[in-house]
Amino acid sequence: MTRFEVVRDPLWDNIRLDPEALAVVDTPAVQRLRYVRQLGHAFLVYPGATHSRFEHALGAYHLARRALSQLEAAGDLRLDAADRVRLKLAALLHDIGHYPFSHSLEEAGLPHHEELAARHLADGELAQRLVELGIPAQRLLPLIQCRAREPLAGLVSGSLDVDKLDYLSRDAWMCGVPYGVIDVDRLLTSLTLAPGGDGHPTLALHEKGLAALESLLFAKYQMYRNVYWHHAVRSATSMFKRLVRRAIAGGRVRPDAVAVATDDGLIHELLQQDVTGLARSLRERRLAKRALDLAATELPADTPSWPSDDPDLLERVEDRLAGDLRLAPGELFLDFPAKTAMLSLDLPLVKRDGTVTQLGGGEAAAHLGLPRVAPELYRSARRLRVFVMATAQVPERAIVELVMLPREEVSRRVEQDRALV
Repeated sequence: MTRFEVVRDPLWDNIRLDPEALAVVDTPAVQRLRYVRQLGHAFLVYPGATHSRFEHALGAYHLARRALSQLEAAGDLRLDAADRVRLKLAALLHDIGHYPFSHSLEEAGLPHHEELAARHLADGELAQRLVELGIPAQRLLPLIQCRAREPLAGLVSGSLDVDKLDYLSRDAWMCGVPYGVIDVDRLLTSLTLAPGGDGHPTLALHEKGLAALESLLFAKYQMYRNVYWHHAVRSATSMFKRLVRRAIAGGRVRPDAVAVATDDGLIHELLQQDVTGLARSLRERRLAKRALDLAATELPADTPSWPSDDPDLLERVEDRLAGDLRLAPGELFLDFPAKTAMLSLDLPLVKRDGTVTQLGGGEAAAHLGLPRVAPELYRSARRLRVFVMATAQVPERAIVELVMLPREEVSRRVEQDRALV
């Protein structure tokens, strides 16, 4: 095959789809991504945020193609044709297992989308096309699932991967906010290979790209603070998580069906048997209101993780709090999202004199200003919120004390049917 197509993209202008991309892009599994919004319920706040995982996949493919061409032109590596195709396809298909409505269903306790990639890559028309290309699923999955140990694995999943370069730029553009401005060209031309922490060659950054890297980190912080964790987005996300969890528990939807649904397909299914009323409320943008909103900077730094990583306990706590405040189950949501690696780095830095150091931990702070204040920036982006569907007075001090309790103590109090506030 020698033909190619050019897709017009609002962010990157022209995206060239080479034969291997054309071979897979029109399969049902990839086309489903057209109907999965990149930012879930963010469109309820930013009307332009209706872009899809499909657009993002094309953007990641485009940037991988550019990065590989730059590395080869600079003489930093020589790839055979099969490896070049494999890396570009991994970038194109990195979100193939993604759920509807962004990451909310992973927060709700369903398996992470990377784990579901095998289902799409190993069965159906997409799997057949990959076999025909000589790149079956088992050669792509390690890259998509962050398990690959090869020099360019970081291009697909790492501190400076094409996923971040596209989604931060694209999300900011489509939301109409100025926070995601990144010097992508500078970053791509600063990529190289160097020995990693284990001594093996890995994706690295030239010192000339440090300022652009710092702009990426700050863009990420700003996007989390102003878009991804916007209070109305988090309210809708909390409602949606409860809606789907109740539908699964009641047997109205199956987790395996949810995993391959589209946004509109899933919400239509949920509206058919809307016993909670949450599906209709989301459809009509009647969102739960903030009864409490505190910056994490007002809480101790060592806050337990259970509100963000234990959805079963969180739901039990929410319903107990609702009862304490004379609300019905499902009328109160506690939200304290976490992204501990938001501003972390782990990649080699090639200095101008040719020496190599590791950008990670304390070493990152020696070369960049932002990592020195990263813990406080992360805490300022996080908010502890309580959302309610009906008017209620939420005691701030009691909620803070509850969130600071260890997981085991919170679970014990819920089991003992004790009032939590």
